[in-house]
Amino acid sequence: MASSAKAAASALAAASSKYGALWGRGYESLVDRRILSVTGTGDHATAYLQGLVTSDLTSEPTPPREEDMQNVHLMAGSAGAAEAAASEGPAEEEVPVRFTSKMRSTCFLDHRGRILTDALLWKRTSEGDDTKATTEYLIDVPGDSADLLFAHLKQHKLRRSKVKLADKSEELSVHAVYGTLNAEGAPPGYMAAMDPRHPSLGMRILSVGDEIVSADGDGDNASDANDEVPRDKRQRRFETLMNNYFAPTPGTYSVIRKLAGVAEGSEITSKTALECNQEFLNAVSFAKGCYLGQELTARSQFTGVVRKRIVPVMIADTDTEVPKPWVMAGMVQELGEEGGMERMFGEEAKNYKLKGYVPPPLPKMSAAGAGSIVSMVMGSMNLSGGNPQEGGEGGDNAEEDKLKLQQAEEDLQKLQQSGQKLQEEITELAVPGASIIDKSDGKTIGKIVSTPAPGTTVLLAQMRLDRLGLLGKQHRWSRTNKILIGDNSTKEFRYLPYLPLWWPEIDAETGKEKVAEEKEEEDELDEL
Repeated sequence: MASSAKAAASALAAASSKYGALWGRGYESLVDRRILSVTGTGDHATAYLQGLVTSDLTSEPTPPREEDMQNVHLMAGSAGAAEAAASEGPAEEEVPVRFTSKMRSTCFLDHRGRILTDALLWKRTSEGDDTKATTEYLIDVPGDSADLLFAHLKQHKLRRSKVKLADKSEELSVHAVYGTLNAEGAPPGYMAAMDPRHPSLGMRILSVGDEIVSADGDGDNASDANDEVPRDKRQRRFETLMNNYFAPTPGTYSVIRKLAGVAEGSEITSKTALECNQEFLNAVSFAKGCYLGQELTARSQFTGVVRKRIVPVMIADTDTEVPKPWVMAGMVQELGEEGGMERMFGEEAKNYKLKGYVPPPLPKMSAAGAGSIVSMVMGSMNLSGGNPQEGGEGGDNAEEDKLKLQQAEEDLQKLQQSGQKLQEEITELAVPGASIIDKSDGKTIGKIVSTPAPGTTVLLAQMRLDRLGLLGKQHRWSRTNKILIGDNSTKEFRYLPYLPLWWPEIDAETGKEKVAEEKEEEDELDEL
């Protein structure tokens, strides 16, 4: 496993919360992100962007969905153990998780209603009355789709002389901090907020203050510091600030977001918002007025059926024992909700049912929980045990313990070697656009949209929901499945999909969020 990924995967959660287990404490500068600026006096900048983005800039953003972690633990098996163990990590004072309009998730669409890119919007307003105040939106966008978005913004600016566009990627810097839910009290010159898509993605920090780059360098490095571009100076100063509190963990964001099932940038370009789960990530408003590309998005939500979505998928060797969460999910899909619960929980199934627990058709877990399972399957863990030399009088027992430890070490080494080989095979085959083919009937059931998370075999794929057991009744997911990756491959693998914590319950008839019966009854009464 790559060093950055191994460090991140071994440092499981700093806190356990209503948003699931968080990743271990750390920070990094997101050097692959770009920052674009839209500025205007009064409400000109807001009005301009309001017609281009899928979110509603005139209302407060919807906070991420909270999760009943008890239900997650029931079905997650070993992943649930990771969630529970998270509470044993470094504790911090519990504070309210605040999500405000100063940062929100959104998407930009083309005229067909297809995604150009996703983005995070930062908003800051200068002092002044309503007509003279200046509002600036800083668009935090993946680097691989930034040029496409900037050209799009210029194209639709037209003659709006009171709106100014700029690329501030060399002037500002963006960072992420992991293992905390507290984004309050940012130092002067910094803007901080929890990731509005889901807190498991970390706290996002933007370095914007002029005082950060205007300070003179010191010591022997003063001359070199003065020659730095503003972005590099900001990154260096942020790292100096953070080293007193958190360890640097470069590469963590790429691991976390893929384990969390979040696709972004060019991975979702030309796809529809609902296929990419953007409504689950609070990036789409179905209540706002007209915007570019709205028709397809609205039609998909109110009249259509979503037949495929992007999900995280762990690829395993067919000889590997299927982890417990997928064994339990297989029972639910094969025997139905009641039969599956009786098989899993025995007499306790009745009590869980009375409490309203409904087992999901696939495992539901956080990025930390998924990372824990990956570590076990790939052999990325340390053996622990007593010293075989200790034990006093039991000489024979000590020798026996020593032999057992040696055997365990040999087994672990074999597991690590097979895991490394599997990683290499998947990395070679699982390129964006490659097909996932079901061996049972030769049909394509999905397309890969991202390379595997570093050091893992977890990737993001746009999968047919019916083949996951999430849509209709004709197909179901089987834990004994066999797939091929790519049109020319002959090597068989097994795919183990799971549902991120931020997913709602999916309606098996529409492929969209299931509406609670109580809400449907309330709506009917309102209509009367």
